[in-house]
Amino acid sequence: MEIISNPERKGLKLKAALFDFDGTISALRHGWEQIMEPLMLEMIVGTTQIDDELVKEVREYIDQSTGIQTYYQMKWLAGAVKSHGRNPVTIDDPWWYKAEYNKRLMEPVQKRKESITSGQSPTKNFLIKGSEEFIKYLCNSGIDIYIASGTDQADVIEEADVLGLKKYFKDIAGAPPGKADCSKEAVLRRLVEVNKLEGPEVVVIGDGKVETALGREVGAITLGVASDEDKLCGVNPIKRARLVKAGAHAIIGDFGDLKGISKWLGI
Repeated sequence: MEIISNPERKGLKLKAALFDFDGTISALRHGWEQIMEPLMLEMIVGTTQIDDELVKEVREYIDQSTGIQTYYQMKWLAGAVKSHGRNPVTIDDPWWYKAEYNKRLMEPVQKRKESITSGQSPTKNFLIKGSEEFIKYLCNSGIDIYIASGTDQADVIEEADVLGLKKYFKDIAGAPPGKADCSKEAVLRRLVEVNKLEGPEVVVIGDGKVETALGREVGAITLGVASDEDKLCGVNPIKRARLVKAGAHAIIGDFGDLKGISKWLGI
């Protein structure tokens, strides 16, 4: 664990944990960037040639937008298609692009899920190291656990179930169907305001800047997970830099150091 700064705890004990899902706990959607990038390039260029400047633009956008709802990424794509003016078949509908992206993404995701349900692959092949053990530990310690994700709600619930984790979560919130609401912000606000929790009574755990920045905004403890989704353990330096910039109080690559993480959280 790398401690960047210690949060102001005000003598309060931890009561709730809000997790991001993809890349923080689950690796079922690992490689989504390699599906989104060619989709964006294809839609922008039409029949023209892909150039290095455009590749750079798309990659930079994907990197800085990690963690937000897919709808907003596809809204950017719709705007880019229009502004570049290279594709004569211009579709000005983010939902159309989102449907196309989901269709392509779900092909490998579905195969991974089927490999688990058929017994061909153990769930640990798609879980960040130590994540299930850490979640169990939080439950046994009386901490309420929530999931907030930019992925569609039905998919997050199903994937948590396939991985055998659904039972641990008090609530799972994903992107609502047909709406561009921010599930992460809504869940975090509800935790703090409706449940009458003070910021340091909540820890926000995720691999993206969105949940980290939201956590800092409400005064929560923020634990950044700079996961290497290929190896399922260790630190991804690109994610680490992103999380430090977003204001994470501490950085881990995985949940292998259960004792160290729990001690830092004061559990």
